[in-house]
Amino acid sequence: MLFIIAFLAALVAALVYFNAKKRFNKPEANFALIGLIVAALIAILQFWTVIPAGHVGVIDFFGNVSDNTLYPGVNFVNPMANVIKFDARTQELKEVMNVPSKEGMSVELEISLLYSLSFANANKIYKTVGEDYVEKILIPQFRSVVRGVTASYDAKALYTEEREILSKRIETDLSKLVEPRGITLEAAPLRQIILPPGLTGAIEEKLKAEQESQRMQFILQRETQEAERKRIEAKGIADFQDIVSKGISDQLLKWKGIEATEKLANSNNTKIVIIGSAKDGLPIILGNQ
Repeated sequence: MLFIIAFLAALVAALVYFNAKKRFNKPEANFALIGLIVAALIAILQFWTVIPAGHVGVIDFFGNVSDNTLYPGVNFVNPMANVIKFDARTQELKEVMNVPSKEGMSVELEISLLYSLSFANANKIYKTVGEDYVEKILIPQFRSVVRGVTASYDAKALYTEEREILSKRIETDLSKLVEPRGITLEAAPLRQIILPPGLTGAIEEKLKAEQESQRMQFILQRETQEAERKRIEAKGIADFQDIVSKGISDQLLKWKGIEATEKLANSNNTKIVIIGSAKDGLPIILGNQ
């Protein structure tokens, strides 16, 4: 459109210039010449367009949308075409909504959505939806998915570590709806969850009881393992004593006694060793000489 206006302005300025020149009206001719130059420059500049960093351009030539998109930088275009510039950087959509839980309770939820427009599919978005794709497509689908997902979770899940699982499911379900249309999702973090009055305290008490139960189960398991360890240790000692007792005979004990007595009798510090004999015998007296 600007090209057409500049072209017409240049044409008018040229006519005025030549007409003034014929009439020898120099001031009017100079003014028309300046206008002609300015209009011509504006018209020439319409052959190029600059796409800012992080943006993508879509070419609309009187309703015919080009399949090719314009990437950041200087691009040569048809001056008669209209170039629509979309922001393709990561953007944040913030929503505060009342959503139902599995129990049917209403929960106030503050949630964000990080998304970006696909460079390659910007023309598809423009063709099928338009420039206001966020209001027409993204926001309604986002709200619908959030309510659908929270309705399948207990209120406790929104308050505990399960909220990360819930956030990931929202992102996954929404991606299936909007990514085919050219919108890329990055994350759907839950910023804040406000439960009905009294429910927060009840959930905290329940979580505390569950943690205490888990602690007691851990202690019981540890004591059971310790008892099993002691039982195995006692059995090992008993088995060892049984093996040793079976391997020691009366003859072996007597022989070891004789060896010990002999060593004692041969010691330099020993003068006389008296050894008891059999039941009806006399004692044996040994010396080191």
